[in-house]
This record gives sequence, structure tokens and C-alpha cells, in this order.
Amino acid sequence: MKAVERAKLVRSLRQESRRLRLLVLVIGFFLVTLTFVVLSKPDALLFNLNGRLSVDEAPRSLLIRQATDADATADPAQRSAAAQDPKPLDDFEDAEANAKATTKDSEERAHTVRDPQQSGKKEPESRLLGSGGGEGEKKGHRKVTLPTVSNYTIRDAEDGDNAKQQDSRPETENKLEMVAGKSDGSQQQDWDDAEWGSKPLCDFSNFRANVCEMRGNIRIHPNASSVMYMEPASSKRNELWKLKPYPRKGDELCLSKVTELTVKSSKVAPECTKYHNVPVVVFALTGYTGNLFHDFTDALVPLFTTASEFNGEVQFLITDMAIWWTRKYHVVFKKLSNYPLIDFNKDTDVHCVKHAIVGLHAYMEFTIDPSKAPHNYTMVDFNRFMRRTYELPREAVSALGEIPKAKPRLLIISRQRTRMFLNLPEIIAMAEGLGFEVVVEEANVSSDLSQFSKVVNSVDVMMGVHGAGLTNCVFLPHNATLIQIVPWGGIEGVCRIDFGDPAEQMGLRYKQYSIAVHESSLTDQYPLDHEIFKNPLAFHKGFEFIKETFMDKQNVRLDCNRFRPVLLQTLDLLNQ
Repeated sequence: MKAVERAKLVRSLRQESRRLRLLVLVIGFFLVTLTFVVLSKPDALLFNLNGRLSVDEAPRSLLIRQATDADATADPAQRSAAAQDPKPLDDFEDAEANAKATTKDSEERAHTVRDPQQSGKKEPESRLLGSGGGEGEKKGHRKVTLPTVSNYTIRDAEDGDNAKQQDSRPETENKLEMVAGKSDGSQQQDWDDAEWGSKPLCDFSNFRANVCEMRGNIRIHPNASSVMYMEPASSKRNELWKLKPYPRKGDELCLSKVTELTVKSSKVAPECTKYHNVPVVVFALTGYTGNLFHDFTDALVPLFTTASEFNGEVQFLITDMAIWWTRKYHVVFKKLSNYPLIDFNKDTDVHCVKHAIVGLHAYMEFTIDPSKAPHNYTMVDFNRFMRRTYELPREAVSALGEIPKAKPRLLIISRQRTRMFLNLPEIIAMAEGLGFEVVVEEANVSSDLSQFSKVVNSVDVMMGVHGAGLTNCVFLPHNATLIQIVPWGGIEGVCRIDFGDPAEQMGLRYKQYSIAVHESSLTDQYPLDHEIFKNPLAFHKGFEFIKETFMDKQNVRLDCNRFRPVLLQTLDLLNQ
């Protein structure tokens, strides 16, 4: 019987021994875990103890720091800098912002110090909590200390982990990426601008140019010739537009050379590979560019109207780009944009922007409509812009007599193929007889604008037969006079629209002289009783026919006696 009781006692002791070992293991595991938490995540313990914030609610950038003797003598600005929280970078901040953030982290580590117990001195409680009246306190930031942890920050551990991840990932994977559907509702709300949310993406009401303007989450994908306006999942917008971003709407011959773009709303898009903090303007440089007049009326004036409001903080994406053309006008591009031009047709990136304009604002020929242009820009603004872009010295003409012995300068724009002055020496002699200092120059596509603009800016009067050379009036000083000689053919209206109205809108004085039949070289081709002289409007059968008949095949033999009063009137204007 005693043997049976002894066996039961042994079994009972063994069971108790197993329970004890299990309890020791559990307690040991708990202590190891608690030690690890205290050493690696001290804020978790801290915030659970104070009963106010959970670990998830604790500030991500909270710094666990200690103060030493060095802090007592440290500069207040340094203590303030150490108290500030590092801020997460926005997706669109550039490399410079990243560099600043890295520098800031380094400075924070430099201000992290040893346990005050090691220094033998105790800092006031207000210092340890960051409430010593520095900048950090004003902004609501606090330092929190734990006596068991020294020389340690949460940010340090995170930076170390991030550095390891960055080293192990390919460079392309380290780029910021924003994919449709991955952003939360608050981020999408930041993208969407309430003012633009309900507006159509594009405006096709202008007779001269179609323009799309968007604010929000926008993807520009040159490979797909598309611009996508990203919509939230709840949006019912469904827009799709096709346009050629060159301001010659309806001119099929011209637009046949221009790349067509698709602008649409979308909920899905390719990942971003390049981000822009500035607005992006997409436009074309083909069509009729290469002709001086069209360089300005189709490109430079619309580009000024569209982009000058950004004061250089705008990126240009150019379709159908001609390198020689951008080099010719590089000073204009440099004045309008602080960023290198991007060749849309050769670009492979997916550009992510917050503000995009596709197409250029354009109105009548070679003019700006102040009632529709951004900031009510006018041609006076454009004239001033061109003078300053090419660093021209004269802002306005001087009245005759203000400069002793100075003669009024007259620039005659000569031509070598069509609409030439057949009696140029006679014209020069007549003008010099009236007191003008005459300068004769030819303007063509190969002219060096930086030099030619200085010649134009130096004169008081510029005259020439209707043609692209008169476009150089953009370099004339304010109140200078432009005289346009109109060839025979009933084209006064066209000439007035092309140069008369723009000149007056630029603040120039304008004179228009229509030649008579006897001043036209057409008399060498047709008898005087021909219909072309009796009823020239009968030959207005389209612009190409007008151009071939009255422009390409006509020269001018100016009647100096008939033209003389025009120059005399010009002298009177210069005296005012």
C-alpha cells in the first residue's frame, strides 16, 4: 500500500515540476519581449503608459533624446533646430528637397546626446521636454526623454532600415510612383481643384485654336500621344477630345503635318516616371513656322499669351519640334521658361503634373485679345517683352529736336524675289531730301534676329511692301511709325489685319499706302483695260490664287511724288 502511495506522490511532483518549467518559460519569454520593446520601440511603452495616445496615434517623427552639459551652452537656434520634426517629402518635391531633408536628419543626429546621468548634472524638466521657449515649442513640437535610453532616435532606426532597402532595390524602383487606385481619398482631394472639377477639359469654341486646360492629377504620355486627367472612382466624367495643338484651326493643309493628341478623363493610367512641380504647356512647332510672320502669329505671340503669366516657372513639351527653329528663338524660350525644352515626339517618360495646358491661346492674326487673354495681356506687353528679351536699348522714340543734330532714321525693308522696290535708289534719294537718315535692310528666314532687332530698334520709321519682313515691327520702340505699302489687287483689308491692327495695338503709329495701277509691275504683264485692273476683286478666288496673282508675281515702282506726302505726315508725327 505504501508503495502505491509513493508512486502517486512521485507522479504528482513530476506534474508540478513540468508546470513550473512551463511558467518559467512563459515569464522568460515575456521579459525578453518587454526588454526588446523598451530598447527598440520606447515610444510604444511611453504612450501606453500615459493613457492618451495609442502607438498608432503617436507622432511618427517623435525623437527620443537626452540632454547633456553641451546643451547648456548650445546656441538657441541649434536647440530649436533639434526640436523640429523632420517632415515627409511630398511626391512632387525635387532632388533639392531630398538633399535638404538628408542634411536635416544629419543635424538632428548631431544634436542627439548622452544620458544626463552620465554627465553628473541634471537638466531642468522644462529643457528635457522641449519647453524652454525655443522655436520648437512655438510650433507645438516636444522632446520626450526616457532615462533608460540614450543617444537614440526613432528616425535613426527608420533611416537605417530605409537605407538597406534602397541599396537592395534597382534605381528605377526607387523612383516615386503614383498609380491610379493606390492613392487614398484625401490625396485625390488634394489633386482635384474645386474650381476646375466641373469644367470641361477642353474649349473648342475659339475659331482659331482649340485649347485644353486642366488642374488636378494629370498624366502626359508622349508615346501614346495622350494626356489623361485622372478621376476619382466615384466620378462620372467621361470625356475624350482630339486636337492638334497648333493655332490654325480649320486649315487642313497646315494641320496635316501636326501630331494629333488625345485628351481624356480616366481612372486608370500608366505609372509616373517624371514629376513636375510647375505647369506644363504642350504645343506644336510645325505647320507654317519658318515664315517670319507665322513664327510670330502662330507660335511666339500665342506662346507669350499662354505662358508669360508663370514668370518662367513653366515646362514646355513641344510636338513636331524643329531644332533649328528652337535655336533661332532660344532667347525667347529662355525668357519664358526656366527649364529645358522637351521634345514630345522623342520622349518616353510618363509626366505627372498638377496643371497642364494643351494648345496655345490665339486670337486674330498677330494680335492679343485683352478681354480673353490671361491677365488681360495686350500687344503693348508683347512689344515690351520682345524689346527686353533681345535687350534693346530704346523704349520709345524721341521727338525731333530733343537730340541736337540727330536726323530721324528710316528703315526700308527690301525684298529680293517678289514685291521688290524697282526704283529703290529714287526712293532713298527722296527720303534723304526730306531729312531722313535712310537704312536699307533685307529680312529673311536666315536673318540673325539678335543683330537685326537692334537695327530695327534704332530707327524711328520702318516701311516696306506687304510681307513677312514687316513682322520686325515688334522690335520698334514705342510711338515709332510703320508704313505698309499695299500692292495692287484689292487686298487692303488683309494687309490691315496682318500688320495695321497689330502695329496700332503695340503702341506704334501706322500708315498704309495703296499703290496705283501705274505703280504696279502687273502693267508689264496685262493691258491696262484688263479685268485685273478694272475689277481686281473678281480674282479673289481663295488665298492661294490671290497670293499667286497679286503677291508672287507683282513688284512695286513707287511714285515718289505720290508717296512724298506720307513721309511728310510721318515727320509731323515725330514732332509731336
